[in-house]
Amino acid sequence: MGLNYYVFLKKLIVYTLILGALGYGIAYFLPKEFITPTLPFLYVFFFSATMIIHYILLRVSQKKTSGFINYFMLLTFGKLIFFLTIILVYALVFRDDAIPFIISFFILYFFFTLFEIIQSLKHNKSGKKTTGNPANP
Repeated sequence: MGLNYYVFLKKLIVYTLILGALGYGIAYFLPKEFITPTLPFLYVFFFSATMIIHYILLRVSQKKTSGFINYFMLLTFGKLIFFLTIILVYALVFRDDAIPFIISFFILYFFFTLFEIIQSLKHNKSGKKTTGNPANP
């Protein structure tokens, strides 16, 4: 798991830096009222959440490969509920910044979830190849 996790972590760092650069490039051209002041913290938040979720999924896949999909779906559902709670609380507390925050949050949620799914599928596919399955020479 160690090597796989470090490879994932390097990819996640590069991906986050690229997304951050693109986000700040786009934010430069948008009016200030469309940009949430929490944007830098959102990048850190999604980086951390993706890193933790992937670590848990790697641990689960080492113990029981048959339950990987179940844990993946359960963690994704839990993550979605947690994120919706954060959006709701933030929107209720900071009403002036609610719309830019929600839009930024969902855009970053989409891109980080896409990255996480692609990396998890790659890991799951590579794990099947190395198990010595007779159907997969």
